[in-house]
Amino acid sequence: MSLIATDNKSIVVGLGITGLSCVRYLKSKGHSVEVVDSRANPPGLDCCRAEFPDVAVHCGAFDVELLSSANQLVVSPGVAISEPAIKEAQGRGVRVTGDVDLFSDVANAPIVAITGSNGKSTVTTLVAEMAKQAGVNVAVGGNLGTPVLDLLDEEAELYVVELSSFQLETTQQLNALAATILNISEDHMDRYSSKLAYLQAKQRVFQGCRYVIVNDDDLLSEPLMAESMKSIRFGVAKPDIQKFSTLKEGDETFICHGFEPLININDVAIKGTHNISNALAALSLGYAAGISMDAMLDALKQYSGLAHRCQWVRCVDGVDYINDSKGTNVGATLTALNSLGQSSIGKLLLIAGGEGKGADFSALREPVQAYGRQVILFGRDANKLASDLEGTVTVDKVASLDEAVKVAKKNAQPGDTVLMSPACASFDMFRNFEERGDVFIKAVEQL
Repeated sequence: MSLIATDNKSIVVGLGITGLSCVRYLKSKGHSVEVVDSRANPPGLDCCRAEFPDVAVHCGAFDVELLSSANQLVVSPGVAISEPAIKEAQGRGVRVTGDVDLFSDVANAPIVAITGSNGKSTVTTLVAEMAKQAGVNVAVGGNLGTPVLDLLDEEAELYVVELSSFQLETTQQLNALAATILNISEDHMDRYSSKLAYLQAKQRVFQGCRYVIVNDDDLLSEPLMAESMKSIRFGVAKPDIQKFSTLKEGDETFICHGFEPLININDVAIKGTHNISNALAALSLGYAAGISMDAMLDALKQYSGLAHRCQWVRCVDGVDYINDSKGTNVGATLTALNSLGQSSIGKLLLIAGGEGKGADFSALREPVQAYGRQVILFGRDANKLASDLEGTVTVDKVASLDEAVKVAKKNAQPGDTVLMSPACASFDMFRNFEERGDVFIKAVEQL
């Protein structure tokens, strides 16, 4: 017996924090809502049942007939739209969408959207800080913090949202005022068939946007279909007319717009060459959004970065310990190695490992060989990392992050830097990258 679709029946596929926000929004719009989740006890289940006792929640294998009974499937980011049951329902005429499209359909303030493999949380937060400095009532969230649909409850004059490739898979027309792909490096290869497929998901951020923000240091940040969109460009050490870049004057280096110096890079609170690129991206996005230059420069002087992103923890016996637990892919760790390696007095001891998501770690070989003293590996894909880094520096495998810190303490020399940048996801051993970073910090504090 097949189920019959109704005009306002929505099924939320995947619970969690985003799924729960979708249920809350759809119910407020008068939709008949049900939830499906392949997990036996998904996060947010108790909250959903308490807040919405009339919403049926179906746990276990996806039922094609149930999914096909809906007018639309609102798919959470953690669920791939390539799931056979979802594809079958879509083939039967069921609309497949996500929270970002629901949000953009009704958002009544301009949207600034940031995606990319690395740096998006820093840039998202920095643009929001620039807006606040200018007195703009800004709502910030998405993949970072608050789900986008919950942002609609705020009286916002500007939305600044971080978007993952997973969120963008279901995004048809974002219509952002300004959007950027900061950079592209191999990530989530356990979900995507190729780097091209991953890039194509990221490219959806540009759908309907007014200003494209392009990173001239990464060719893959360029939109594949420019259409009628205007572009604002940025790039480190590549000054040009109307571009945000850096410019050397004598012994000093300045962030500039065109050829006009704006701020000495020594006055920018976030440190490292990768963060200069992040600052340029934020300036470009803020400029497109009409944020005053003075406010943006004040924010650059004050904003010191996010926890777990190349976060200095402590100096012990002349050795700096850096928490980069947010380095959940090869590109992030590559950036951290190069940025810290160039500025460190001594050598780097890299602590890495976890769930590798099918990644190739061989890109780490060059900076490890150039800047490294030792690599200490833990977690599910320690053997894969060890194989890809064989022949560079001393490579050791340990059972836990606590043990990794102790081994690093034993082998580090004054002037060295111990960098915990895993190049992997955390869910093989931890709830999330924040917990992993906190465990590292605690271990360092106990030395």
